[in-house]
Amino acid sequence: MATLPIGVMTGLSDKPEDEIRKVADLGLASCQVCTWNPDYYTERLGRATVDAADAAGVTVSTLWAGWPGPKAWNFTEGPTTIGLVPPEHRQARVEALCKAARMAAAVGLPSITTHVGFIPEDPNHPDFAGTVEALKVVAGACAEGGIDFLFETGQETPVTLLRTIQAVGTGNLGINLDPANLVMYGKANPVDALDVFGGYVRNTHAKDGLYPTDGAHLG
Repeated sequence: MATLPIGVMTGLSDKPEDEIRKVADLGLASCQVCTWNPDYYTERLGRATVDAADAAGVTVSTLWAGWPGPKAWNFTEGPTTIGLVPPEHRQARVEALCKAARMAAAVGLPSITTHVGFIPEDPNHPDFAGTVEALKVVAGACAEGGIDFLFETGQETPVTLLRTIQAVGTGNLGINLDPANLVMYGKANPVDALDVFGGYVRNTHAKDGLYPTDGAHLG
C-alpha cells in the first residue's frame, strides 16, 4: 500500500522562498502550494517556487488552484458561488484552472487541485452536464501537460463524485481527500467514503470537523 508523506499547505506567492521556508522550519519535506489569485499562475513564479522547494529538500505534491469570483462556504449561498457548478462563473473559472494547469505542467508539478462545487446529485440536472463539460476542458488541459486533476472533497456526496469522475472519463482524475470536509458538509462518513472512491485518492488534508447542526452553516 502506498503511503503519503506528512506535509502542510503553504502559499503560492511572490515570495516563494519565504513560503517554502515555513515548510522546512516545521521539519517537513512535503507541501501543497495554494493561491486564490490567478495572476500567480505564471511559469516564472512556478519555477521560482519549485527551485526554492528543491533547495530546501521539499516536494510540492500539488498546486491547490483557486478561481476568481465570489465564494460562500455555507449551504445557502455556496451552491450558487462555489466552483464550476454555477453557470455564470463557469467560463472564467475554467480559464483560470487551465492557466493553473499549464503553469503546473511547465514546472513539473504532478497535479492541480480545487473545489468543483455542489455537484448535483441528479445526473439529469443541467448543471451536472454543464459541470462535466467544463471539467473535460480543465482535465484536458491537465492531460496535455501530463498532469492530474484532483477533486477536493466536500460539497458533493461520494457517489456523486464517483459518478462525475466516470462521466468526465479523461483518465487523469483523482481526489484530494479532506475527511473533515465530508463531515462538515454532512455528506459522508469519511471511512465509508473510501469504499466508494478510495481508489482515486492521491492527496489528503487533515483537520478537525463536526457535522452540521442547522441547515445554513457548515459543521
